[in-house]
Amino acid sequence: MVGHVSVPAAAVLAELPTWAALVRADNPGPMTLDGTNSWVLRADPASPCLIVDPGPDDGAHLAALAARSPVAGILVTHGHSDHVAGLGALVRSLGGDVAVLAAGAEPASVRAVGRAAGFDLDMLPTPGHTADSVCFVTGTGERSVVLTGDSILGRGTTIVAYPDGDLGAYLASLERLTDYDGVPALPGHGPALADCAAAARFYVAHRHARLDEVRAAVGAGARTPEDVVAVVYRDVPTTLWPAAAWSVRAQLAYLGQEDGQQADGRESAPPLSRLDPP
Repeated sequence: MVGHVSVPAAAVLAELPTWAALVRADNPGPMTLDGTNSWVLRADPASPCLIVDPGPDDGAHLAALAARSPVAGILVTHGHSDHVAGLGALVRSLGGDVAVLAAGAEPASVRAVGRAAGFDLDMLPTPGHTADSVCFVTGTGERSVVLTGDSILGRGTTIVAYPDGDLGAYLASLERLTDYDGVPALPGHGPALADCAAAARFYVAHRHARLDEVRAAVGAGARTPEDVVAVVYRDVPTTLWPAAAWSVRAQLAYLGQEDGQQADGRESAPPLSRLDPP
């Protein structure tokens, strides 16, 4: 049986780059770990900064981010409310004239905002957790990082927010992230990790192991997501079973596509980035 993962998927990063700072929102919980990570990137004291994921609509948190102005741009990894609910208020507090980059932004615009802040900056589409999930690859000189949002967390694994999220797309996105050997991952929740690729490889192996368990449960007679949860996630506290059911829906849809069957159970996904009891 695949065990419940509650530890980092790779070594924790010993020290952040000098140009990266963490401003963590005060919204801790079982679904958000220590809270939502807002990252502030400033190439040098004279340059405007980049803010990654403004977080919840919390006055104190947004004031702490606004205090880092001037701001060249706000980067959004995906549209879940614990990452973007404060976006409008933050933009207004900054005077309304600030670039916001999210899924679908033109590569030239992304690079231009990066240059304005003194960074090399690229957006990497990584759908799966949600359809609009992206990562940002940025850095100065020889040091770079991957800002992973909820595609890779600092601790444990993440839900595939079915039906907006898609497990097949997520596995493909994780394979893309295995290209970043030795590059730190700055996630949306939890501590920074030393190696994005190592974490991505762990996630891929873990997802495939869970799929094997789901196949076995279905073969043994499980018929609903709740049936599968009771078998596959029996080592997880029952308070987390509703979150596990969202992952199971994504797993069943993926297996149905493998078999050429129509996926079912298309209920709306939860509004927050929920931890998957892995």
